[in-house]
Amino acid sequence: MHKKSIYRLFILLLLFANVAFAQETNDKWLETKAKRFKPLTEEQQKKITDALPARAVWIPKAARKILVFDRCEGFVHDSIPFGNFAMEQLGKKTEAFTSNLAGTYDVFTNENLKQYDAILLNNTTHMQFPEPSQLNAFLDFVASGKGLIGFHAASDNFGRHPKCLDMVGGIFNGHPWGAGGTWAFKLDDPGHILNKAFDGKGFWHQDEIYQYNPESYAGLDVLRVLVSLDMSKKEVSERINDGPREVPVSWIRKAGDGRVFYTNFGHRSETFHNAAILKHMLDGIQYALGDLEADATPTSKITDAHAALAPEKP
Repeated sequence: MHKKSIYRLFILLLLFANVAFAQETNDKWLETKAKRFKPLTEEQQKKITDALPARAVWIPKAARKILVFDRCEGFVHDSIPFGNFAMEQLGKKTEAFTSNLAGTYDVFTNENLKQYDAILLNNTTHMQFPEPSQLNAFLDFVASGKGLIGFHAASDNFGRHPKCLDMVGGIFNGHPWGAGGTWAFKLDDPGHILNKAFDGKGFWHQDEIYQYNPESYAGLDVLRVLVSLDMSKKEVSERINDGPREVPVSWIRKAGDGRVFYTNFGHRSETFHNAAILKHMLDGIQYALGDLEADATPTSKITDAHAALAPEKP
């Protein structure tokens, strides 16, 4: 090839690279993250690492890799960097998985997703894939036998993508149980393997808890509900005027050949200091990865489970 042609080709490639870089660096979410999220202090990091499980009880069947995605098109949770750090350190400490952090939709291609065993949505809000191919890559990834994990606002998500919303299991419809309150939680199935973190006992915890739009909530015929609000406690039931009623918090489900674990915990950064909840998250992650065998039979088909209620408020 002529030297001038080579030079022109080089300049053209450089221009394309600069355009791509500019598009990425001008991404509004990346700008928001850079402005809003500060590096965690040593003290903040220590609170998380001290609460992490010492090891994974379930030995991975193979080396596992998770895509931790944190993009927000709606409300932005300040707990996102705490969740990201917790997941990075959780994987390293327990050797259950490695993780990559991402916030741009270009990661959702069939080719790129081949390297991952699960996608973790860390407080993502109002996600909307710019390209149909990205939406299809996401759906196909889970349905083909991989895992989907969602923390908190992962259910305030996918309003324009009903098939993705259905995979998660429900969409946000307000939070009468605000972040400033400490709420009672019951174990719907105390003997379930993903509830081992709570030693078979209900508990109290400070966090913001969602209720779900009845039109989108998958319900007990689809979901295996693990943890719910304990409506037997007036501090919980008095927050609504149409209750008491069931408000699920953590669940698992099958989606095609894939596995889904969702928990509403994670609004507050302090949630990632809670050893029991981090253990619950790890077990849920290992279920989604396919390393922990767990019964995902829908709750409506279970007849022998007796809920473990929370104790009286301390």
